[in-house]
Amino acid sequence: MIQLSELTKSFGDRVLLDRVTWQIGDGDRVGLCGPNGAGKTTLLKMLAGIEEPDRGAIVTPANLTIGYLPQDGLTYAGRTVFDEASSAFQPLLDMKAEMHDIEHRLGDASVPQAEHETMLVRYSELQDRFRLGDGYNMELRIATVLRGLGFSDEDAARGAETFSGGWQMRLALAKLLLGRPNLLLLDEPTNHLDLEARNWLEEYLISYPYAVILVSHDRYFLDAVVTRITDLNLRKLTDYIGNYSTYVEQRDAMLERLRQAKREQDEETARVKMFVDRFRYQATKAAQVQSRIKLLEKVVPIEVPPERKRIHFKFPACVKSGRTVLELAGVRKAYGGLVVFGGVNLHVERGDRIALVGPNGAGKSTLMRMLSGAEAPDSGTRRAGHQVITEYFAQDEAARLDPALTVYETLEVGSATNMVPAIRNILGGFLFSGDDVHKKVAVLSGGERTRLAVARMLLRPSNTLLLDEPTNHLDLDSKDVLLEALEDYGGTLLIVSHDRYFVEELATKIIEVGHGEAVVYPGTYREFLWHKTAATAPRPPGASPQTSGPRPKPEGPKEQVSREVRKREDTERRKRQRARESLHKRIAELESRIAAREADVKEIEAAMSAAGFYDDRNAAAALVDRHQALMWEVGDLMAQWEALQAHAAEHEPPRRTSVRFGEPGASES
Repeated sequence: MIQLSELTKSFGDRVLLDRVTWQIGDGDRVGLCGPNGAGKTTLLKMLAGIEEPDRGAIVTPANLTIGYLPQDGLTYAGRTVFDEASSAFQPLLDMKAEMHDIEHRLGDASVPQAEHETMLVRYSELQDRFRLGDGYNMELRIATVLRGLGFSDEDAARGAETFSGGWQMRLALAKLLLGRPNLLLLDEPTNHLDLEARNWLEEYLISYPYAVILVSHDRYFLDAVVTRITDLNLRKLTDYIGNYSTYVEQRDAMLERLRQAKREQDEETARVKMFVDRFRYQATKAAQVQSRIKLLEKVVPIEVPPERKRIHFKFPACVKSGRTVLELAGVRKAYGGLVVFGGVNLHVERGDRIALVGPNGAGKSTLMRMLSGAEAPDSGTRRAGHQVITEYFAQDEAARLDPALTVYETLEVGSATNMVPAIRNILGGFLFSGDDVHKKVAVLSGGERTRLAVARMLLRPSNTLLLDEPTNHLDLDSKDVLLEALEDYGGTLLIVSHDRYFVEELATKIIEVGHGEAVVYPGTYREFLWHKTAATAPRPPGASPQTSGPRPKPEGPKEQVSREVRKREDTERRKRQRARESLHKRIAELESRIAAREADVKEIEAAMSAAGFYDDRNAAAALVDRHQALMWEVGDLMAQWEALQAHAAEHEPPRRTSVRFGEPGASES
């Protein structure tokens, strides 16, 4: 259990956290959400011990191990990928090396016989500890995690320094997962992962036995992994039980109640001020005026988060393209001896909404460049259809912005005249407000440039969009702006994205890129995954082509849909079961802690009632303060317990249970 007590953190006159009290239990999977700049990364760094709070304390158990993954900046060199990942097991490696040394010495005839017994005892001790630490499965565990994060067997033997920054961060994540710390802190862990690696990480974290706190702008990932959302806003932390979708509903309802309370408070304050101003100088009303002035002085203004405007944007009108939009015939592409594509044929029709998927390095960006015409194939042909007007958003689109222009000028240049009035709204939707629009592009961060490049793309008329990772560096609200615009887009859409929610919402056709091919799968990404799972599933007895007898009748569309529905229902049922188990575990932990705290309270109260307790005033004051702190903690724990019980009751058949804390009859629900 980790506890934040009266934690305060500020930078200059900007307060990020103000006297925050918060708790994380063993096994909690927490999604940390909040607007950009609220302090999410700073909070992770304080939990990791990298930064210190200004005031307050972070209370942790003595044996707590913490693993922290920053957004970027970690690099490795001097060892192979496998050896670097193995360093997560350094204590086991040291034991293994010592055992090998003892084995060598036992076989050395020059070692005195008297030392053999001592060495055998030490060897037996090391062997037991190595086995208990699962050392004999160490290499298997390393290989499993590396493969899950996208490293091939050949990659594992390469030097770590030969990999790019994104792969370096994957290696850092692999080391953290292998180390299995009691508290795992992940800041945007999916930024550098493709869809396959994200899916693997999602399953890994769902079954992770210890506490996880993660910051992510991937809605699907948050929905699948976390069981609790903590919202960092207005310098406070607010917990919401459930996944991200549940949090959005609860947060919006809470904000509406808060805004209503703010309106009522403002109306009442204005009414009282009006009375004071009207009768301030009338002697007969002096007492009433003074009473109301004192009342105004006691009012604590309700603070409401600034309401972010949700913009609904539509692309500028463009002529309709012909039925055939893009066509590749016999296309081959190679870089030196590496053949990326060998004879690819591809046909894109008007209205297609295609997602390109495949592991990093498979050739998705290369295919997008050839489709856009930015790069020519080595052989074969590319043909664009009638009246096709393309807009291509490359991965390095942000680097192509003119650094001499301001943010506003970047969008103004090249935009249709009728779209100029919408520029301010578009910029607000992508977090550029106030004086930000007058900043030069040269001073923007990498994330800000990416957001600006996406905003510019929205203002240009086109009937065919090719988007290569448009959601990188976008927060969840900005992604929603882009997603809503693309859902209403009337043209043809081809996207590469590692955001599964984005792909599932948009794509109606999937192209799998890899092994020199581009294979088309009609249907959504979920249906594509089902098809891949079905294709790799073991054949039932009698289904092999070599088996004699009649073959099973192929499933029709209805049977396939029914099977997919059943599979989806089974998956959802398992997720709900895991969520229920985590919830009940949390409730049981709270009950145990409440009972322990109430026992401490009773022990202190017994001491306080003893004769002569106040003879030593300093000791008595310390114990009274401890009693008060325990009472506050019990109250807070009871509030959490009641909230969890209410949440559990919503998802289970109603039944009466009796739970007791401390002495019999102390508390019941």
